[in-house]
Amino acid sequence: MQSHHLAVYTFNQFIAPYQSESIRGFRDAEPGAFAEMDRASGFIARSGYEGEEGPMSWGPQVFPKCWENSNGDGWAPSTLSVWETIEALMAATYHGHAYRQGSKWHLARPVVPEYVLWWVPAGHQPDWTEAVSRFEDLMDNGPNDRAFSFRKAFAPDGQAVKPDAARVKAIARENQALADNE
Repeated sequence: MQSHHLAVYTFNQFIAPYQSESIRGFRDAEPGAFAEMDRASGFIARSGYEGEEGPMSWGPQVFPKCWENSNGDGWAPSTLSVWETIEALMAATYHGHAYRQGSKWHLARPVVPEYVLWWVPAGHQPDWTEAVSRFEDLMDNGPNDRAFSFRKAFAPDGQAVKPDAARVKAIARENQALADNE
């Protein structure tokens, strides 16, 4: 049994209000993206959002200090989930259709990361506040053993690691087989 799992928090800002026509493609793709994530090999759980159908929210949703309510709707695309391994998350993320189209809907903000990764003890469910704290750590301090990215990843023991590319491809094939069998 694994002693640690990988938590991931994603964050961005939309180019227009969530209900606008500009964001329609995102709204249309979102249910399928969540379904793809939920059935992916190595997926453990994800937080839902207060007041919405689906999984329970892991506490009140908060946003990082870099968030600006520039669209006036009080909303920003963010997710919080837990995975068995970094390779499982990479397979689901890099091969997911909706993830590859983010630039159509999100503001380009080169100094703000789009996600943060960190290890949690197996069975721990991070909340939104913990996730934002890790995101801000990455934004303020760069990749470290508490808050990192795929490009500069760390193992649970704090040692720098490179994800296993062959394992990522194998998991992606497993995920595609699952999708094909539905």
